[in-house]
Amino acid sequence: MSERKTRAKKSYGQHFLTNEHYAHQIAFALELTDQYDHVLEVGPGQGMLTKHLLERSDDFELTVSEADKDMIEHLENHFPELTDRIVPGDFLKAKLDRIFDNKPFGLIGNYPYNISSQIMIKMLDNYQQIPEMVGMFQKEVADRVIAGNGSKTYGVIGVLVQCRYIPSLVLNVSPGNFNPPPRVDSAVIRLVRRPEPLVPDELWGRFKHIVKSAFGMRRKMLRNSLKSAFNDDQLKDEFFQRRPEQVSLEDFVALTLKPQNEKNTDS
Repeated sequence: MSERKTRAKKSYGQHFLTNEHYAHQIAFALELTDQYDHVLEVGPGQGMLTKHLLERSDDFELTVSEADKDMIEHLENHFPELTDRIVPGDFLKAKLDRIFDNKPFGLIGNYPYNISSQIMIKMLDNYQQIPEMVGMFQKEVADRVIAGNGSKTYGVIGVLVQCRYIPSLVLNVSPGNFNPPPRVDSAVIRLVRRPEPLVPDELWGRFKHIVKSAFGMRRKMLRNSLKSAFNDDQLKDEFFQRRPEQVSLEDFVALTLKPQNEKNTDS
């Protein structure tokens, strides 16, 4: 295959990791392998991370998801053991329950930065199958996932992820460790699924609505941003005079669990 075809493509948001040491660290950051027998790598590209994941064949069976047809051909040529375990096409459209027949799996990847937040949302939607995730993200996105209340980076994605997973930083990666170098710093984070989500599945939709509504009007007090979720009497509570960055994850959970009453229409 020509070098031109295996170069990173802007359309796929590709920046290939070139640092072997970091690739090894990322591959071995998956620690809960007693809880699953399969791992799905998203966006393997030229296979820098893939080859280190294949070193762990005693721990799990590796499957890869790749949208770029040129990269699929490259993987088939360089990793023939993966030929039957390459899922072609857009990961965001993949039916994860079908790939592993509803069995649990670890999720990992040097994720394309242009869809990295969407990858996390898909993970959250399939959290019951995914005990653990390790991934490379734009550092700004990684910071948002890890942030707690009071931080400037605290927002929707962090609150949603932390409701179902416990995040930690694995390592920071500078642009010079990629080809081509991205214009931003990067970071690898690990997410471990909570033993029980902080919000039950039947209230997940309400939780998302409350969090997104609150941060959708970031500079306003909750009494203004959450009118669609609470009645007038509830909004009179002093708590609703806070702004979203002052509200902890536990507070958002408590808001979600509050009894829902009919909106007060008294004059």
